Amino acid sequence: MEFLLTQVTVGENEGVESALRRFKRQVSKSGIFSDLKRIRHHETPVEKYKRKLQQRRRSRRR
Repeated sequence: MEFLLTQVTVGENEGVESALRRFKRQVSKSGIFSDLKRIRHHETPVEKYKRKLQQRRRSRRR
Protein backbone atom coordinates (compact mmCIF):
# COMPACT_ATOMS: atom_id res chain seq x y z
CA MET A 1 0.00 0.00 0.00
CA GLU A 2 1.36 3.38 -0.98
CA PHE A 3 1.03 6.41 1.27
CA LEU A 4 0.67 9.77 -0.39
CA LEU A 5 1.55 12.88 1.57
CA THR A 6 0.16 16.23 0.60
CA GLN A 7 1.75 19.30 2.08
CA VAL A 8 0.93 22.99 1.89
CA THR A 9 3.14 25.74 3.25
CA VAL A 10 1.30 28.79 4.51
CA GLY A 11 2.75 32.10 3.36
CA GLU A 12 3.47 34.91 5.78
CA ASN A 13 0.49 37.07 4.79
CA GLU A 14 -1.74 34.20 3.66
CA GLY A 15 -4.90 33.31 5.51
CA VAL A 16 -5.66 29.87 6.81
CA GLU A 17 -8.78 29.65 4.64
CA SER A 18 -6.85 30.07 1.39
CA ALA A 19 -4.22 27.54 2.52
CA LEU A 20 -7.00 25.09 3.36
CA ARG A 21 -8.52 25.62 -0.10
CA ARG A 22 -5.14 24.92 -1.72
CA PHE A 23 -4.73 21.80 0.41
CA LYS A 24 -8.17 20.48 -0.57
CA ARG A 25 -7.42 21.15 -4.24
CA GLN A 26 -4.11 19.27 -4.01
CA VAL A 27 -5.75 16.32 -2.26
CA SER A 28 -8.47 16.05 -4.89
CA LYS A 29 -5.94 16.37 -7.73
CA SER A 30 -3.69 13.67 -6.33
CA GLY A 31 -6.59 11.23 -6.05
CA ILE A 32 -6.18 10.35 -2.39
CA PHE A 33 -9.93 10.20 -1.72
CA SER A 34 -10.63 8.03 -4.75
CA ASP A 35 -7.89 5.62 -3.62
CA LEU A 36 -9.38 5.46 -0.13
CA LYS A 37 -12.81 4.76 -1.52
CA ARG A 38 -11.41 2.03 -3.76
CA ILE A 39 -9.58 0.40 -0.85
CA ARG A 40 -12.45 0.60 1.64
CA HIS A 41 -15.28 -0.62 -0.60
CA HIS A 42 -15.71 -3.67 -2.77
CA GLU A 43 -15.16 -2.94 -6.43
CA THR A 44 -17.08 -4.95 -9.01
CA PRO A 45 -15.26 -6.10 -12.15
CA VAL A 46 -17.20 -3.55 -14.22
CA GLU A 47 -16.18 -0.71 -11.89
CA LYS A 48 -12.57 -1.90 -11.98
CA TYR A 49 -12.63 -1.97 -15.80
CA LYS A 50 -14.12 1.53 -15.99
CA ARG A 51 -11.57 2.90 -13.50
CA LYS A 52 -8.63 1.44 -15.42
CA LEU A 53 -10.07 2.70 -18.71
CA GLN A 54 -10.35 6.18 -17.24
CA GLN A 55 -6.75 6.00 -15.95
CA ARG A 56 -5.51 5.02 -19.41
CA ARG A 57 -7.36 7.96 -20.96
CA ARG A 58 -5.83 10.34 -18.43
CA SER A 59 -2.30 9.03 -18.99
CA ARG A 60 -2.65 9.38 -22.77
CA ARG A 61 -3.85 12.96 -22.43
CA ARG A 62 -0.72 14.04 -20.49
